[in-house]
Amino acid sequence: MTPEPETFAPTVAEAVLAELPAVAERTVAAIVVEVPSYAEAFRGPMGRKIENAVQLALAGFLELATSAGGVDASRPIDPAIEGAYSLGRGEARTGRSMDALLAAYRVGARVSWQHLSGTAVAAGMPAGSLARFAGLVFAYIDRLSAASASGHADHLAASGRERRRHLERLAQLLVTGAPAYELNVAAERADWTPPRTLTAVLLPESGARDAMAVLDARTLQAGEDMPGAEPSTERAVLLVPDAEGFARAALLTSLTGRGAVVGPARPWQGARSSYSRALRALQLGLSPEGETPVDTEVRLAELVLRADGEALADLRAQVLAPLDDLGPGPREKLLETLRSWLLHHGRREQVAAELFVHPQTVRYRMGQLRDLYGARLDDPQTVLELTLALGAR
Repeated sequence: MTPEPETFAPTVAEAVLAELPAVAERTVAAIVVEVPSYAEAFRGPMGRKIENAVQLALAGFLELATSAGGVDASRPIDPAIEGAYSLGRGEARTGRSMDALLAAYRVGARVSWQHLSGTAVAAGMPAGSLARFAGLVFAYIDRLSAASASGHADHLAASGRERRRHLERLAQLLVTGAPAYELNVAAERADWTPPRTLTAVLLPESGARDAMAVLDARTLQAGEDMPGAEPSTERAVLLVPDAEGFARAALLTSLTGRGAVVGPARPWQGARSSYSRALRALQLGLSPEGETPVDTEVRLAELVLRADGEALADLRAQVLAPLDDLGPGPREKLLETLRSWLLHHGRREQVAAELFVHPQTVRYRMGQLRDLYGARLDDPQTVLELTLALGAR
């Protein structure tokens, strides 16, 4: 419950006012001793500024307590509130938590009360008024503490939002291939220490937050608006630091079941290359094998073969033309045999094992293929074209 308003007699108010500079000095001295984290901050000019702030707060209390009509001193006037709010913001700006500041307020309240109450009694304040006087002092300090806490929280929220904007902007610059000098400036502004490499990860937007929680804390996420970048509908773009070598295996494991497409690791200023590779894989229809993410590093051949789908289709039509007159069943059997024969360099036993047929069956089918292709099956250029045509089946 808020104490009843109390006013000071003029003589008491005058005595207390004269004591304020000394009380402020003693309050600062006590805080330095009892709250060690403030010892350095209170030295030199900063200490004098804080003393002035303490005097301002005490003067605000005194002004309210002596106002005509008995204004409630638990309601600080604007300058004191603004000073307390600014103090909270300043604490957040220097990286200190509210713990030290609240401890300083508690020390300040105790020391101020000890000295002000002694001065007030010596100046004629009735002993019976001291309890109500104490209630006003501590209610006033509570309000100042609340204002500082609000300033502290507001600064953290604002600075957090600002840093997130800078990090998002950095990610956008990386995926759009901004110049190195611009990336360096953006990284410094975002307070982000560049890693050796960055690896682009594309995954559904709905899973981006969960993925961020298990990835390196330095991971960047590009915003939805990426000027100059290719569109990736409903896909989040993450840039993961130092995910090469053994760390890549850990990255792929952490992305299991998330429908992710993972680009190669690239020097951090070349992250655009990793992003482009992952995006290309997505556009070409490379899909996860079960729960395993699409690792573009182990599917390079598919990426190459699918890079020009129309050219690949023309190549297939051209080199597989000798099989066009066969029925669907026989044609498919000869195609799978030819593909295995090419991959196993004509080793009949290995082809038979892969196809689960007898070696004689392989011999018979290869005889059919030689009838269709003739000497072309021994031509290196034909072998290359057939390998490419059948490689992405």
